[in-house]
Amino acid sequence: MKHVSILVPKSNTILSSVVGPYKIFKSVNDFILQTGKSQQPFFDINLVGIDKDTVLYDGAFSVHCDATIYDISKTDLIIISAVRPEWITDGIKTNYEFIPWIKKQRTQHNAEVASLCLGAFLLAETGLLDNKQCTTHWAGIDLFRQMYPKIDVLPEKIVTDQEGIYSSGGAYSFLNLIIHLVYKYCGQEAAVYVSKLFEIDISRDNQNQFAIFRGQKDHTDTLIQKAQLFIEDHVTEKISVEQLSDMLAVSQRNFIRRFKKATANTPLEYIQRVKVEAAKNTLESTQNTINEVMFSVGYSDTKAFRSLFKRFTGLTPIAYKNKYNRELVSF
Repeated sequence: MKHVSILVPKSNTILSSVVGPYKIFKSVNDFILQTGKSQQPFFDINLVGIDKDTVLYDGAFSVHCDATIYDISKTDLIIISAVRPEWITDGIKTNYEFIPWIKKQRTQHNAEVASLCLGAFLLAETGLLDNKQCTTHWAGIDLFRQMYPKIDVLPEKIVTDQEGIYSSGGAYSFLNLIIHLVYKYCGQEAAVYVSKLFEIDISRDNQNQFAIFRGQKDHTDTLIQKAQLFIEDHVTEKISVEQLSDMLAVSQRNFIRRFKKATANTPLEYIQRVKVEAAKNTLESTQNTINEVMFSVGYSDTKAFRSLFKRFTGLTPIAYKNKYNRELVSF
């Protein structure tokens, strides 16, 4: 039997990321018992908090935990539930008592640890992710990189698995991580069963198609903000780094350094991401051909545009249009 501790951080936990893993692990137990594969359930599951009761969504819901971290001396698997974005700045302090407990379980009892969505921020605070791979919600990638430069962030990944440390991408992609853990612990038959029961697409391995690029403007470098606005206002044109640095009267080397520091992107990457985001919006909302869309964002080489689009979205332009165009998609 494997003991699972599903952590319930104070205040801003995403309720579905507590209920989802709980229900899936419970269903695996039912499957194992019903099929006669074992006489006892595989997972012993506890909801674990700093306090027994946690109020969520401004009082709309509450979670009653089976135990607190002070009751659990040893566990095999820790699930760090997803949290709301506004949790990140103040929530780490509010839930800091989890951190030494997680570290102790990992270092003294070799517990495995999995973070769901933005729960990766709490896992990163333990230092257990240093020099390891991790993913999180695409909306938190830039902040995560700024706060934890020692971690190898893989923004496109749905699931990462390295030396007993796991993470999932954004929102409901945590379901794919839970299925991954079921497969690892209980085998393919159990994983396929619960994926069918909960209708989870187990083939998903890339979250880039869901990402929305808004540009990183929460910095104080006004010169770089001018460059960003120029790029976004001239999406139909071909823009070079040389053109931008000349326009702003700074050397290319200094411009590139400042741009990367402010936005976490090189100027070229930023230009490309803005153009791809504009192309995505056009593919979603119009019946323009791929070539028309390509020309509208300043590209003329079909092969280069296709390659760039797929690098940032994980899909070809035509596949993206077929999947997300408002007139083609049936709801």
